[in-house]
Amino acid sequence: MVHAADSRTEIRERVMGKAGLPKQPLPPLAEAVPGAPATARRAPSGGGRLYVIDGVRLLAALMVAAHHYAGTWRADRPGNAIWDRPVSEIMPTVFRFASYGWIGVEIFFVISGFVICMSCWGRTPRQFFVSRVIRLYPAYWFAVLFTTAFLVAVPGVWERLRLREVLLNLTMLQSGSRVPNVDGVYWTLWSELRFYLLFLVVVAMGLTYRRVVLFCCLWGAAAMIAPVAGLPLLELAANPDGAWYFIAGLALYLMHRFGQDLLLWGILAMAWLMGQMELGRRVAEVEHVSGWRGSVLIFTVFLLFMVAAALGYTDRIRWKWLVTAGAMTYPLYLVHYAAGTALISRLHGTMDARLLVASVVAGFLVLSYLVHRLVERPLSRLLKTGLNTSFARLRKASGVPGGTGVPG
Repeated sequence: MVHAADSRTEIRERVMGKAGLPKQPLPPLAEAVPGAPATARRAPSGGGRLYVIDGVRLLAALMVAAHHYAGTWRADRPGNAIWDRPVSEIMPTVFRFASYGWIGVEIFFVISGFVICMSCWGRTPRQFFVSRVIRLYPAYWFAVLFTTAFLVAVPGVWERLRLREVLLNLTMLQSGSRVPNVDGVYWTLWSELRFYLLFLVVVAMGLTYRRVVLFCCLWGAAAMIAPVAGLPLLELAANPDGAWYFIAGLALYLMHRFGQDLLLWGILAMAWLMGQMELGRRVAEVEHVSGWRGSVLIFTVFLLFMVAAALGYTDRIRWKWLVTAGAMTYPLYLVHYAAGTALISRLHGTMDARLLVASVVAGFLVLSYLVHRLVERPLSRLLKTGLNTSFARLRKASGVPGGTGVPG
């Protein structure tokens, strides 16, 4: 049997030979597809992962944990401080770096935009929905139950929610019902969910370079208008506090898939300009212990690193342990805050403060690995099978051809 590639080569050689034309290599596929950007040059990774992004995700989670444990003076409620005095007095050097760890959240948002666009390319809305459910909920359900149980066992540090509020937290939709989070870090999931809902529209239309660029521009415009429009629904959907970080991730993925061009650099530059303003707002209103210049510097270095990764300069990094590191990130983020700070509040004074923070971080890393292996993996498989079967029944009931089988 003759392979298709061999057949194509032979045909071209015969045609050129008969016509007396010079033999030249075929143009790249991107250049042959109408509507593809003229600078398209990088083939998509084709299912291969960017290992460095897994490493950056874990680094961002560790930054956030360090900030919560050693980079802020927790006095959210009277008598509810984690340490008995400001951390800047207990471990000043650690505090100086940890005070900027909150930027890990913005890093998460950028990576989320990149990864969601990459993982959804060529997928249907059903596949997008299933992938998000099996990725988000197993570890989240464990985290809600674990944190609730831990705060019952270690009372007096954080206020415990009522049972009905805890149960509503299992939906991940509590912010939409004005119900408190079991753990304060869950506020970021509300931003993620709104991003998924908006991006689902583009997935349903079919992801292309043009449509994703248009989505970035329209979402960015809505995010700029929302704060002054006086329309609560627009502000809720546009998510002006986080929109530009997700947009930066989308632009970076387009660079990775199609190559760089001036339009993508313009979107990324706009995201940086809007992001630095938002960083300044967070420093002024929430993160009083850090400075605007330092936070913008960290964010800028991160974006430049992501550009290098998107353009292929880090492709040689293929350390297998980075895959595991990336898998541990989400469970670590979910379980570290309320339980970890409650533990520190009880144990501070029993050992060196730096050793205590390092021990708590190490303990939650181990727990995160176990959650990934023993909770996420098996539960995700069950959910995927169940959801695919359910969608197959829907297809069959609606008379869609091919609905008798379970799509992959």
